[in-house]
Amino acid sequence: MPKTKPQILVVNDDGVYGEGLRPLAKALSAVGNVTMVVPERERSAASHAITLHKPIRVRRLEKNLLIMNGTPADCARFGVISVMKERVDLVVSGINHGANLGADTMYSGTVGAAKEACMLGLPAFAVSVASKEENPHFSTAARFAARVARRLLERPLPANTCLNVNVPNRSWARCRGVAVTTLGRRIYGRALAPRVDPRGQTYFWMAGAVPRGVPEPGSDIEAIQDGKISVTPVRLYETDASFLPALRHWPWS
Repeated sequence: MPKTKPQILVVNDDGVYGEGLRPLAKALSAVGNVTMVVPERERSAASHAITLHKPIRVRRLEKNLLIMNGTPADCARFGVISVMKERVDLVVSGINHGANLGADTMYSGTVGAAKEACMLGLPAFAVSVASKEENPHFSTAARFAARVARRLLERPLPANTCLNVNVPNRSWARCRGVAVTTLGRRIYGRALAPRVDPRGQTYFWMAGAVPRGVPEPGSDIEAIQDGKISVTPVRLYETDASFLPALRHWPWS
């Protein structure tokens, strides 16, 4: 009997027009059968949000491509449960256009979708190109994503753990290897510049300068600065076990 090809679900937060979607799906098609379920528009910084207070509408654009008006995490949940009927071997989120390093992982819809798949008990990883420049090297990230996919299909991850992959904006030949890393520190600016719309109402932009990274030894930020691909294991449930004994001695009554 021929071996059944793995079933791979691809999601993202850059939406159906995200430039990293097709290169990722093409590279993964050499690994298994690919189904894409993605937002109908960009949903960057959606984190791990899910939609509870409005209907979710889904539309099939192609045989293996569906779009929906939900978040990236919605796409992962809906794709696994409804579209693929739980017959999923791997979930891949990306390729994000821009880094997801350090604290970015708390805001990232790309990482949030991978975490949602992990919550559903599936192997999952997020993959990003660490650049906001036009026409980044999606082909490099796609090639490495296919390699990661093969590894995860062969070797299971620990429970409640997914991978966060960041790829430097370089050709494959210019990448300086792979580093297994910790999450680094990204420093976000505090400026909230007010502006005035044509009707005289004040509004604000939360987005500003690109966060500054601290290249601590062994961190994902250091790896990217060194031209290496960063692979970071990310856990779902983050209890500070080291602080528990001291906290239990606080005067709570």
